[in-house]
Amino acid sequence: MASSKRLGIIKSVIATFSKERPLSSLELRRAGVSRELAYYYVKSGWLKRLERGAFALEGGELSQDGCLEFLNTRFPGLHIGGKTALSWRGLIHNVPFQETLCLWGPKGGRIPVWFRDRFPCRYTSRQLFEQPIMQTTAISSLPDKHGKVTVSEPERALLELLSEVGTHQEVGEARNIMELLGSIRPESLIPLLIHCRQTKASRLCVQWAEELGLPWATQAAEAIKGVTGGARWVRKLASGHTLILKGS
Repeated sequence: MASSKRLGIIKSVIATFSKERPLSSLELRRAGVSRELAYYYVKSGWLKRLERGAFALEGGELSQDGCLEFLNTRFPGLHIGGKTALSWRGLIHNVPFQETLCLWGPKGGRIPVWFRDRFPCRYTSRQLFEQPIMQTTAISSLPDKHGKVTVSEPERALLELLSEVGTHQEVGEARNIMELLGSIRPESLIPLLIHCRQTKASRLCVQWAEELGLPWATQAAEAIKGVTGGARWVRKLASGHTLILKGS
């Protein structure tokens, strides 16, 4: 292929796509870049290969939102959850810079090294809610920031946070965060509580809400009566804490 044609194609790619977001092989092919031509652009310094089937335009800086949007094409249903979601929605503050991103998705997989190197993260594919009814419940984008990235709404984020208590989430910090969540919407939380598959998360949500005097505590307690069983729940957590939750 003549060099002038190769130059014209890559200039068209640069004009069409953002340098803040990776490009897939399929996107490049649709833009007229064959596998052989992509290899040529990598050797020539126009493209940088991130992994098999993923490239970045040289001379730009990949953004967190752009990379998350790209990952969503590889991990359908990927969303920001737990503590990160509560922070992005402005419900908790003073989150350290470079705090580990809490990523959730419906399927197992491993986040690529090129993403983890840029943005420290943890990916959870645990099925916290009954499927398929709750798979996309209480997940939405933030209209004023983060573009197309989807984020758990506060009620779902709370249960995701509580599900990690004693493993990835310190007990005291989780309780302190929950104390700030008086504005939780019962009409959104209650269906999630009823369909929550993890006893620890649902009972912890109700017990701490009652102890903290949160305005939605009574409605939450009524919602899970008989759902999680009546016996007291006692577990020694990986963190060393023993968690004792009363029966419903």
